[in-house]
Amino acid sequence: MAQAEVETTVSDTILSRLQSARPDFSYGEVKSTPLPGIYQVQVEGGPIMYTDASADHVVVGELYQVVPGQFVNLAEAERVAERRKVLAEIDRDRMIVFPAEGDTRAIINVFTDVDCGYCRKLHQEVPELNQSGVEVRYLAYPRAGIGSSSYRKLVQAWCAENPRQALTDLKAGKTIDVELCDDNPVASDFELGHQFGVSGTPSLILMDGTMIVGYRPHKELLKLLGI
Repeated sequence: MAQAEVETTVSDTILSRLQSARPDFSYGEVKSTPLPGIYQVQVEGGPIMYTDASADHVVVGELYQVVPGQFVNLAEAERVAERRKVLAEIDRDRMIVFPAEGDTRAIINVFTDVDCGYCRKLHQEVPELNQSGVEVRYLAYPRAGIGSSSYRKLVQAWCAENPRQALTDLKAGKTIDVELCDDNPVASDFELGHQFGVSGTPSLILMDGTMIVGYRPHKELLKLLGI
């Protein structure tokens, strides 16, 4: 559904009011919604706020459209479209990629941590996914945050001469001898994860923008991918 353009005066009023309440937040563009007179604003790294032109009150949550047989989460539909657009622009070379064997039938983008039990469990099944034609592309998401032990380990993996082996070793609980380098995407991947709505690992993003939260056995993943 195409969104109507928001008048500049309305947008300026809403952003001014929100910033006066919480100047420490970063706010995105003011957008219209299917509800007449109601607008939405994405808080960077946070929720979507809904308000009217006065911005005297806000509602935080999800907006659903009622259609026959289901409720459609409009906010998630927007996030799916945004993820799809951003993923198409990401350089594959910045990821740690485990390519499919033979023809690539599907691609999954996985936000991962090395100290996450279910991330390790999923990684053990990457060979089966590869054999079934699934390419696994890893992005870094140190759950403990920038500067943590997990963050440093992920930086080591991306800085290693053989990143695939380094990541595999780290997920096996091994210590690797790799110097930290400045040219790594770990911090930017972490921010991208927040932008995508990632709150835990593993989080899988399909190329159509759909997010699958948490571990799934490889056979279940193959079904979800239509393989």
